[in-house]
Amino acid sequence: MRHVLTSFLALHWAVVFALLAYICMDGNRGIASALGVLGVSVQSAGFPGLEHAVIVAPLSVALLIVALLFCWAFVETLLNIATRPDAGDAVVRIAFISASFLLSIILVGGAAQGINGLFMVIAIQMTALLASYVAVLAERRSTVAAATLHHGDARLTAQRMATSAAHSSLLSRISGRPETRPGGRH
Repeated sequence: MRHVLTSFLALHWAVVFALLAYICMDGNRGIASALGVLGVSVQSAGFPGLEHAVIVAPLSVALLIVALLFCWAFVETLLNIATRPDAGDAVVRIAFISASFLLSIILVGGAAQGINGLFMVIAIQMTALLASYVAVLAERRSTVAAATLHHGDARLTAQRMATSAAHSSLLSRISGRPETRPGGRH
């Protein structure tokens, strides 16, 4: 069974974080533009510290690493899902944890700079990440449950057949009649 939702969400978040990294790399208004994309209007003149390479470079690299983690989760889900149903679980988990951690760092850094309105924007993004992670978990658990149910049906059928054969053999021995084997032989 394909993990369509997992693939789509991993690709979505990979693109989002890659675009934020790309926007953030702009030297003039990089971080201010990236925060503007998120929904926070920041005037770079009011925050001259946001344009320094010491802040821009690590943030761009961190955004790019998170984008690569989500891209890795996307590729892992597409390539290995047929062989292993739990393919990419660890990568997806690490990607979502890294994204949440990065957004938390952006919130703390923005609060230290005195950027207004950042808390609500980061809270919305964290909620979207959490909803995405819950959707991925639900899809994965439903796939595992379906596989277990299918495996359980085969096991239950085999158990019922064995019980029926044992019951038939026992009745034949109790009644004194010879056992009838498949094909009508005695």
